[in-house]
Amino acid sequence: MNRLNGHRILVTGAASGIGQATALRLLREGASVVAADISADGLDRTRALAYEPDATRLTTQTMNIGDEASVVEGVRASVATLGGLDALVNAAGILRASHTRDTSLDLWNQIIGINLTGTFLAVRESLSPLLDNPRSTVVNFSSTSASFAHPYMAAYAASKGGIQSFTHALALEYGKAGLRAVCVAPGSIKSGIIDATPGYVPADADWTLFGKLSPILPTDLESGGAGMGDPAAVAGVIAMLVSEDGAFITGTEIRIDGGTHA
Repeated sequence: MNRLNGHRILVTGAASGIGQATALRLLREGASVVAADISADGLDRTRALAYEPDATRLTTQTMNIGDEASVVEGVRASVATLGGLDALVNAAGILRASHTRDTSLDLWNQIIGINLTGTFLAVRESLSPLLDNPRSTVVNFSSTSASFAHPYMAAYAASKGGIQSFTHALALEYGKAGLRAVCVAPGSIKSGIIDATPGYVPADADWTLFGKLSPILPTDLESGGAGMGDPAAVAGVIAMLVSEDGAFITGTEIRIDGGTHA
């Protein structure tokens, strides 16, 4: 399938997990992709996973989504490399867990700064080249935590709820200019960020609170003993959203969680 031939797409958070799977899927569908991330080693692994001749359409860009200057320069360089921009996929983010009463302001600001402010910065810097096209797309990453309770993740949930609200505003503001803005809301998807979560959960956590966070669909993957979906499942939805198959979808969230919150 080559429904993305000629598309120029920037993917943040592309060194691992869903971002990596997305960059690889978009390449396979014919897009030219800049894979951006703070981890140069992770970006090398992404490149190593790209099939030939897809790899000829892949460029990697080191970028710290939590640093304004890095985002400004990273987006500028990405647009210059691609010769324009048709879609932005904001997969970069972090997950941290703690008792809300014990959450320091530094931790709160770190989570909000990377997840919410980082998404804003990448969008802000990408808007001009995106709006040069009659049709363009922004896909932001929310989470099931924005709509359903996830224990010990108040700051993370707040950041993802903010991304959803931001995306709705973006869709309305620029819809007449041909820009579509959509959120994906993954849940129960195996990735590095999920695998690391048990290490952040408080030592005295009540693990029964996580009982509602398991998919109902069968899966061969797991993290911490819980069933998990493949990042490729999210990547496939994103490929649809940035293609003409998603041409009438904007200002909404698409939950991808294997029925965890059915």
